[in-house]
Parts: sequence; C-alpha cells; structure tokens
Amino acid sequence: MALPAPLTFEQDIHALELSLAALEENVGDGDEVKRMRKEVTSLKRSRYSALSPWETVLVSRHTNRPQTVDYIDLVFEEFVELHGDRAFGDDRAIRTGFARIDGIKVLLVGHQKGRTLAERQQCFYGCAHPEGYRKALGKMKLAAKYKLPVICLIDTPGAYPGLGAEERGQSQLIATSILEMTQLPTPVICVVIGEGGSGGALGIGVGDRVSMLQHAYYSVISPEGCAGILWKVANDETKPRAADALRLTSAHLKKFGIVDDVIPEPLGGAHRDPREMGNTLRSYLVRYLRELGDMPVAELLQKRYEKFRRMGEFTSI
Repeated sequence: MALPAPLTFEQDIHALELSLAALEENVGDGDEVKRMRKEVTSLKRSRYSALSPWETVLVSRHTNRPQTVDYIDLVFEEFVELHGDRAFGDDRAIRTGFARIDGIKVLLVGHQKGRTLAERQQCFYGCAHPEGYRKALGKMKLAAKYKLPVICLIDTPGAYPGLGAEERGQSQLIATSILEMTQLPTPVICVVIGEGGSGGALGIGVGDRVSMLQHAYYSVISPEGCAGILWKVANDETKPRAADALRLTSAHLKKFGIVDDVIPEPLGGAHRDPREMGNTLRSYLVRYLRELGDMPVAELLQKRYEKFRRMGEFTSI
C-alpha cells in the first residue's frame, strides 16, 4: 500500500515510514523492523496528540482524506442517488440519496469535493451553490414525509461565493435551510468529516446530534478568510494565527458545547485507514439512530431547539 503524501509537519514521520517499508521488503519481520514500527507509532501518537489548530486544518484537507462518496461505500448499503433541485440544476457539490445502515433506511446528504481535477472543478471543491442547498432541503422534506432519519456529512470550506450564486439567492437559501432543519419532523444527524467552513457547513448542519471527526475543523470562517480580513493578507504567518484565534478544533468545540461527540480517527488521520474510519463512523451513526428513533416528534423538536439555544454566552444590559 502506497504511503499517503506527507504534510509539512510529517516529514520526519514519512522518512521513517519509507525506511521501515524498505526494511520490511529486505529483511521481513525481524527485531529491527518491530523496533522501527514502534518508533513510527510512538512518533505519530506524540505528534497527532498535540496538533496545532492550523495543522488540524491541514489534516482535514488531506488529498487522501475520505469524502462523502467514500463513506457511501464504507458505511452505507443500497445507496440510490437523488438528483436536482427541480428549479435550476443538479449541484454536484452536494450529494443526496436514500440508503441503508444496519438495516435502517435513511436519507444521506453530504458535501463532495472531488478527487481528480475534473471532478473538483465539477464539484467546485465542495463549495455548493443555492441549487445544492435547495436540493438538500427538498430531499430532507421528502425524508420527513416518509419518516426517514436524515444523515448529513459536512465537508466544505464554505458556500460558493461567486456572483451567480449570490444572484440566485445563496444567503437566503442557507438561511432558509437552517430554519427548515430546526423544524424538520424527523431525526437529523450531522457529522463534520473534514472541513466545516462558514455558512456552507451550517446550511446542512442543524441536527439532533452534531459531531465531528477528531481531526476535522468547524468554524465561522476559514483561517485564510479570517487572516485576509484581520491582516489583509493570508500567508504562512497569518493563517496559523487565525486558526489559533478561531478555536476551530474538535477539542475546542466539544468544550464549548457546539458538538456532542468527537469521533476518534485512526492514528495519523482518517486518510491513513479509511476502512477503520468508516467502521468507527458507522458505529456512531447507528448509536445515534437507535437513540433518536423512538423519540416522539414533539420531544425531538423541542430538544433540538433547546440544544441550539444553549450555544454561546452573552450578557444583556
């Protein structure tokens, strides 16, 4: 199996892994190989237990990190994609469809960034247009009609900021989606699997359970956007400063009560073992579905409302 491309803070780990791979090929499973395996594991555990916020952002954007279509294969069965918003077109940055998980019928909604350059251009790197949010909301309402729970996988740097998207009502569609999701009469589970940027993430981010993967991030703005506003330039100095200030990691957001759970990733990130990550995500989703499945709709909606009203602190004068 080919090693994933190293991130800037992983160069020493990558060098050790290359040496280990060469040693395994030459000598098999000897004592030196076992010693080096322990060394690699220890170094990864040490490094990944103390990632800076900016390093977390880099992990969340890794080119090999599993995306929504990967989790469709790893976690769900019998996926049937639903296309189009019945108004403008079919936004490929958001995928929707019926599926099963552990025998439970669900509606899946998720951002898709793309792997190849052609797919990324088609998906606008996971930045959805108004028709994407209109599609997602329409399919969620269809799920509610048939009493199916909704699972949303969030992975976007933000909604598409182009002129055409604004002309077609980008901000209004996101606001409408947030409002409608608070009132959707069926269980809604949201998981940030990579990037959770700005309103693009919030557009499918209102649920009864909101969780995030260990090395994902969730923020009101991307570090680059924040740096550009505060310091007029986004560079190697200002982007880490912005990431620190935004408090965007899973540990921060769990502490603040923004997310319900932090879903652990394989050592070194989800991109190192997508199958293990898929199994872990599946267990969490099934648990949430079991918890919410028998809850009366009125209680479900009231708890969802209270959950989001509790977020944040403010002082009135």
